Amino acid sequence: MHHLNYHHLYYFYLVAREGSIAKAAKLLHVTPQTVSGQLSTFENQLGYSLFDRINKRLYLNAKGKLSYQYASEIFHKGNQLAEILNTNDEVNTKEFVIGITNGVPKVLFFDFVHHTMRQFANVKYVIKEDSFDGLLKELAINAVDFIMADRGIAPGTQVNANSYFLGESSLSFFAKQPLANNQRFPECLNHMPLLMQGNTSGIRHALTSWLEAEQLYPKIVAEFDDSALLKLFGSENFGVFCAPSAIADHVEAQYNVHCIGKADSLSERYYAITGKSRAEYTLSEHIVETARGLFTR
Repeated sequence: MHHLNYHHLYYFYLVAREGSIAKAAKLLHVTPQTVSGQLSTFENQLGYSLFDRINKRLYLNAKGKLSYQYASEIFHKGNQLAEILNTNDEVNTKEFVIGITNGVPKVLFFDFVHHTMRQFANVKYVIKEDSFDGLLKELAINAVDFIMADRGIAPGTQVNANSYFLGESSLSFFAKQPLANNQRFPECLNHMPLLMQGNTSGIRHALTSWLEAEQLYPKIVAEFDDSALLKLFGSENFGVFCAPSAIADHVEAQYNVHCIGKADSLSERYYAITGKSRAEYTLSEHIVETARGLFTR
């Protein structure tokens, strides 16, 4: 296929977004038969199906999901262009999409980006949270401009992107109650209930290795992909948890917990990831410089 039929693509996009041909037909003010015919024509032109049809219901297959991602961006940008042309408003024409992985503390993310958001106030910022792999896929199709993560791109990864090391922070451990006078850190962690970061966290492997090296054997009560949820359970006395020492004061004040010790040999690292093909680097560079400056200070 040499040319993409955007009329057919729009029919497909609405069917995928609404979840059924009938709902798409209602939005388009046409019959379901018309939508079904346009969809079939589009799939025939492509040479493959975009939906799996099971029990008269439509489910996006792998190619359908990829097509829907691109279609969503195409029609979203088209709507933005129509708005700009209709209003002659050039004040807020840019959109900058920032992805954040679940393991990055929200307060640290705020410190990294809020200066940039104030300085470049004419830009619309879209903040989305997802897994590291999920955000990389969106970066690959230009659906995300900038990623803040607790790990960088692994060597050999087939992603056309730049990875910037921002800085690192040692980890501190927090508990609802302070340690008794006869308890010492880190020996006190033995047999204590521990709330652990999930497998998607960049610190998980290092934390596990540190516990083994220190011959510490806490009781792992639960694992969390979301760092904010982990802290919330810690504040309700479900167990000890660790967080970056850089935000220790915030954690103690926000969650009403006590810092019981700091592991200087254990650190969490932070990275910024941007696509190599993007022409606009000003915002990305400003966030990177701000974040690095915070760690330096």
